[in-house]
Amino acid sequence: MAATTYERLKLHVTPEKFYVEACDDGADDVLVIDRVSTEVTLSVKKDVPPSAVTRPIFGILGTIHLVAGNYLIVITKKTKIGEFFNHVIWKATDFDILSYKKTMLHLTDIQLQDNKTFLAMINHVLNVDGFYFSTTYDLTHTLQRLSNTSPEFQEMSLLERADQRFVWNGHLLRELSAQPEVHRFALPVLHGFITMHSCSINGKYFDWILISRRSCFRAGVRYYVRGIDSEGHAANFVETEQIVHYNGSRASFVQTRGSIPVFWSQRPNLKYKPRPLINKVANHMDGFQRHFDSQVIIYGKQVIINLVNQKGSEKPLEQAFSTMVSSLGSGMIRYVAFDFHKECKNMRWDRLSILVDQVAEIQDELSYFLVDAAGMVVTSQEGVFRSNCMDCLDRTNVIQSLLARRSLQAQLQRLGVLHVGQKLEEQNEFEKIYKNAWADNANACAKQYAGTGALKTDFTRTGKRTQLGLLMDGWNSLIRYYKNNFSDGFRQDSIDLFLGNYSVDELESHSPLSVPRDLKFLALPIIMVVAFSMCIICLLMAGDTWTETLAYVLFWGVASIGTFFIILYNGKDFVDAPRLVQKEKMD
Repeated sequence: MAATTYERLKLHVTPEKFYVEACDDGADDVLVIDRVSTEVTLSVKKDVPPSAVTRPIFGILGTIHLVAGNYLIVITKKTKIGEFFNHVIWKATDFDILSYKKTMLHLTDIQLQDNKTFLAMINHVLNVDGFYFSTTYDLTHTLQRLSNTSPEFQEMSLLERADQRFVWNGHLLRELSAQPEVHRFALPVLHGFITMHSCSINGKYFDWILISRRSCFRAGVRYYVRGIDSEGHAANFVETEQIVHYNGSRASFVQTRGSIPVFWSQRPNLKYKPRPLINKVANHMDGFQRHFDSQVIIYGKQVIINLVNQKGSEKPLEQAFSTMVSSLGSGMIRYVAFDFHKECKNMRWDRLSILVDQVAEIQDELSYFLVDAAGMVVTSQEGVFRSNCMDCLDRTNVIQSLLARRSLQAQLQRLGVLHVGQKLEEQNEFEKIYKNAWADNANACAKQYAGTGALKTDFTRTGKRTQLGLLMDGWNSLIRYYKNNFSDGFRQDSIDLFLGNYSVDELESHSPLSVPRDLKFLALPIIMVVAFSMCIICLLMAGDTWTETLAYVLFWGVASIGTFFIILYNGKDFVDAPRLVQKEKMD
């Protein structure tokens, strides 16, 4: 019973303290947080003052220090996702951020504004959909990892035994984690995507679950976080596990995705697709080896599926990845390059079967994890496919869904759900569930990294590429362009603050948020808008002569075009760049 946290909680607030009462059956524990000294202690229910203001909460996300002092973050709403193995899985849907301080009179006007901005950053991260938790089940580990544990591991608290790569509130829980006696109040929270479905094929009922765990190491947004860091952590790394539960037997298939593991960057500069740049001075092999050493330890064999273009601006990255694999010379790593856009051009998405057939034998070698109703391990997964494109979102999700279906076909046949010769693609009801779930997974991961839904989900949902899908991709691409250039700096700062990559120091003499924007940051876009507007007005309201009108149009037209090229030439000066943690040194 050690690997559980309290499920039912009440928060009692007084001017001096926060009291978090455990309301589970038989529980008498109360977590006490002193709002003045910030000390955390364990007490009992009789110590809660009757005068306290009380309300129910569903978990403690943790604490964070801002300009005004400490804040307590709690979960105030949750939605049930489903159950598996008799464990309930929840999504956190609303939060509250409570100040330890009773007044803000100790702050200057600048400090008040900075504190307001930092609070907006925390709220921004919390408002990104995809925070999941369970008070009785360890969501951070795959079935295979959980099956290969010691009795000591089983006795650990959920926080102690969790895979820290996937505990998004790990930094927020640092004060509680230092005190083992309060660990039942410390709730590890996953960020990513979870869906659960009760399904039926041939009259046989089984549970089908899809879990994507987003790593909190080198986390961030598209363009500002690419490649790897010095520790070998890859940007936008996601572990996706597909689980089947039938008659007590459990099967799972795990895949990973992550940025090309060399030191490269692709900073926004107002161009639709900034050119990716490979760092010319970094020790790529050191970071590359660190990345794959850890991947082999965790997952076993690595089968890399690189889906980037093999010509144009993406070509150097494909070549660098291939060269690094060859130079490493590890028998645990295989490299497969598949130019997704070239192979599938002219809507020929049926050609994806070329890649699936190419790696079929390798996939059979890797196998999948299967444990029978008696708890005996029947087969183990010997390695994973590590897929990537540029963003590790759209192309990657399509390929992962195809490989996962092939594994599921084998699992359901072995479990006796599918008859010999039956194809999963022929099971219309299940296919609809399967395709929509993988498309929803794509959208969730894309919104968390790129700020919009995924591209190419029409194929994932229907098995066909459509004209409407192309139009939706164009719309999402336009939104991505805007966000990547004009709002992603704030998004990146928000994530860095939430994860503890940046810590607020109220004694710091100069706030990074108070750095004024260059006048041209505001002036040139305004001039451009005025110039274009005047050009249109001149066309609509002709002057006394056509010569006069033409002169006005030429003047304002030249001004418009000139301004446009000035902005493009100095594009990086006009994008919303992060201000809290600059990534250039890591890139």
